[in-house]
Amino acid sequence: MQTRKVGVLGLGHVGAHVAYSLIIQGIVSELVLVDPKAGKLVSEVQDLRDAQMYAPHKVEVKPGTYADLGDCDIIVNCIGDITLCASNNRLDEMSYTVAQVKSYIGKVMASGFKGFIVNITNPCDVIAHLLWQESGLPKNQVFGTGTGLDTSRLVSKLSLQTGVAHQSISAYMIGEHGASQMAAWSCVSFGGVPLSVLEKQMPEKFGFDKPELQKLAIGGGWVTYSGKGCTEYGICSTAARMVRCILNDEKCIMPASTLLEGEYGERDLFIGVPCLIGKNGIEQVLELPLTEEEKIQFHSCCEDVRKNIKTAEGIPAAE
Repeated sequence: MQTRKVGVLGLGHVGAHVAYSLIIQGIVSELVLVDPKAGKLVSEVQDLRDAQMYAPHKVEVKPGTYADLGDCDIIVNCIGDITLCASNNRLDEMSYTVAQVKSYIGKVMASGFKGFIVNITNPCDVIAHLLWQESGLPKNQVFGTGTGLDTSRLVSKLSLQTGVAHQSISAYMIGEHGASQMAAWSCVSFGGVPLSVLEKQMPEKFGFDKPELQKLAIGGGWVTYSGKGCTEYGICSTAARMVRCILNDEKCIMPASTLLEGEYGERDLFIGVPCLIGKNGIEQVLELPLTEEEKIQFHSCCEDVRKNIKTAEGIPAAE
């Protein structure tokens, strides 16, 4: 028997839904929840325990502190303040989230934690890079949800127009989890048939307005945010899928924000690219055969993230 123990840091809209997804999908056997707001922590633990009767299997849900995370297999980092993104710019959250992470990651590591960190906190690529640096963990053990959710948004649009099931579409948003991300159109396929072939054969069905679809994929989060003041289901499903990939050693290929060390001609930054995820975390970075134009756009994304990482270095830890 294997204990599957996961910690969730931050129980806002995202963190609470991550915890619920891990329970209701039967992914974990033990959850440790950590939040600086004591009342919020007690309430979320109570609510999740109330849902236990109808879950696929028993899950032990515990309130905890940073000191209780030492024996977790995985930690999902969700600390943030979504109200700071009201301008529709994830970077507006950076001063707060960077300061918070710098203040608590040392406490997490002091617990003896040696597992995996999956980061959701925005700006995702910058925070993933910071968590890797500050934790001292191997590069394969720290990564972000990156463009995983943005890819789902793109695939959803492609599915709606064509009627083809999501699972039969291969497409990726890559680069920054932010405004400069891009769709790798040259690598899109349906059931193995390249989009470039299908758009010639059936233009009425596969003739997409690519700039418009990319814009919709990039802006999808703000559509969600505008009506409900947060995003929840899409991102928590993305993170839960990554946790499942590790615990089940699924060897699944999906986009994640990971450290590049020469792949795509880039290094020393975290960015969203397709990765093979299994029991060792990020086991391989897959290099898409991008066109020259796409490579230029991707490098531009990387420069934006690199600048933001530099800015984050000058932000002090929260007191």
